[in-house]
Amino acid sequence: MKSGILKMASWGLLAVVLLAGCSKKNDPDPDPDQNEKYVVITMSENTLTKPGYATAFDSKPIGNISNIAAGTLQGMGMGGWRPYKNWLFKMFNTSANEKGIERLNVSANGVVTSGGFLKTNNTINGSGNFVVQNETSGFYWDADKPFMIQRFNPTTLSRTGEWDFESNIKKTDEGINNQSIGQHFLAVKNGKLFADVHYGKNTGAQSGMFDDFFSGIYIAVIDIATGNYEKTINYDNTGGIAYINDNEMYSFDTNGDLYLVTQGRSAIGGKSKLLRIKAAATDFDAWEINMDDIMTGGKFVSIFADNGKLYTTIPTVALTGGPTGNINFSEIWEFYVIDAASKTRTKINDLPLVTNPGAAYGAQKLDGKIIFRVNAPSINVNGYFELIGSGASPVFNVSEGGSVSGVYKIEVDQ
Repeated sequence: MKSGILKMASWGLLAVVLLAGCSKKNDPDPDPDQNEKYVVITMSENTLTKPGYATAFDSKPIGNISNIAAGTLQGMGMGGWRPYKNWLFKMFNTSANEKGIERLNVSANGVVTSGGFLKTNNTINGSGNFVVQNETSGFYWDADKPFMIQRFNPTTLSRTGEWDFESNIKKTDEGINNQSIGQHFLAVKNGKLFADVHYGKNTGAQSGMFDDFFSGIYIAVIDIATGNYEKTINYDNTGGIAYINDNEMYSFDTNGDLYLVTQGRSAIGGKSKLLRIKAAATDFDAWEINMDDIMTGGKFVSIFADNGKLYTTIPTVALTGGPTGNINFSEIWEFYVIDAASKTRTKINDLPLVTNPGAAYGAQKLDGKIIFRVNAPSINVNGYFELIGSGASPVFNVSEGGSVSGVYKIEVDQ
């Protein structure tokens, strides 16, 4: 995609749905007691600044849609977002793709604007990684203070304090050139904050980027009520926990079990796994799914858990990196559902091969239905499909605005 306007023809399987069309006013009988908006985000160019658009629709998009309209927000950092209830947060601001925490605002008449921004160090990847506990409490990592967890108020988007864990986690082994807590992974569960503890080999801007010093991953468990460090747990023979963008790469199942992604020992995988911390536990259990048992040269890059089922993407060929690599923008990924109890893996039917979701979520829920981000430029497919039985059916396709990065429903004040 070389320009901000992406023109697409309709794909044959979408033809029936696309005839329905879609506009910002496509619901003939909206509920007068609610002002719902479906916000769609797209990335118009595959560049580091992630330019793109965010548009609010008055009803659920269906058929062929444009993501450029009156009220659309245009800017940078549009590779994805982290929704929380009626809020849309990004780890990169719209004005300059700076690292931090930005909230998008959506007005009653559908105008999307950039709201507040909590700025962090803008050099080290992962700076601004955050998690929201509730409307007044959240936690984030700022590379300027790598041994600290920063606290913030999500409503005011203002910093409220910090916790220092240097004495709990610092190591002095020769060859460790960067250390951090919360750079890649922050999650809240049962009154505890789980924060990855990273020991890395790299320096400068690449600190923390697939450079694990030890042979496994580490997570600190912190009591939120007191701010006290309780312990560090670890899982050996893997690496690369989560990542440094808006795709959190972890998911809570319906029963509270936490599933998380480790991408492996390098950017193109190796010992990549899905791991689990049970709902009432603060330690890893023995459950795992190892990508090396599925294929050589692959890795996991997303996870969505729902009612004992895990939805993820698996590559069809060995991954390659670099400017000409296939890892990000080649159509080599397939969607699967994995039964958490039996670990049985089943391919989702009726979906084409797709590109890596990257900062976007590969699977999520919308209006109680599981949907998949399907980006396959070679066949002009760029939107969302809905899970139906063992297959999937198209919901909408974005023909203008770039590759789809997310869809989310919120309610706004009248």
